[in-house]
Amino acid sequence: MLDVSAPDPPSLPKVDPNQYEDAQVAVDADFKRTELEAFLNEGAWEDAFEEWTAETPVTEDQWQVVLELDLLSYFDFFWDDFADRVGYHAPGIPEDWKERQLHPKLTSWGQVSSINAGLTELGQQVCDVLKDDYIDWESSYEAPDDLPDFD
Repeated sequence: MLDVSAPDPPSLPKVDPNQYEDAQVAVDADFKRTELEAFLNEGAWEDAFEEWTAETPVTEDQWQVVLELDLLSYFDFFWDDFADRVGYHAPGIPEDWKERQLHPKLTSWGQVSSINAGLTELGQQVCDVLKDDYIDWESSYEAPDDLPDFD
C-alpha cells in the first residue's frame, strides 16, 4: 500500500493518440478529451488513485521520483469509439535513464520497472473507473455491412 495523497489530475493533451507506439485508434475519431478531463476533475482521478494506492507495489521513494520527474503530466486518456473503451498512454522512465542520469534516486532497473509498471496500472485503473462509473455514452461506431460472418 502506498500512503500518499492523490495529486491533481493531469491535463489531457490535444494530440492524436496514433502518435503513441502503444495505441492505434481511428484517425478521425472524437477522443472526447474535454469530457474525460471534466470527469477526472470531478473525482474519477481521485477514485482511481485511491484504489490504485491500496494495491500498488510502488514505494514512497519511487513515488517521490515520479513526482520529481513530473511524470503524471504525461498521462493521456482518450475515447476509443471503435473499441467502446477509454484508451490511455501511460508515461514511463525511458530505457536510457542511466546514461541520462535522469534522477539520483534511480539506481536499478528494478526501480524503473516498478515505476513504469505502476504507472501503467494506474492508467488502467483510471480507464476502468471512467468507463464503469462516469461514462454514460455508448460507442457510435457501426461496423460496415460487408464484414464476413464468422458464425
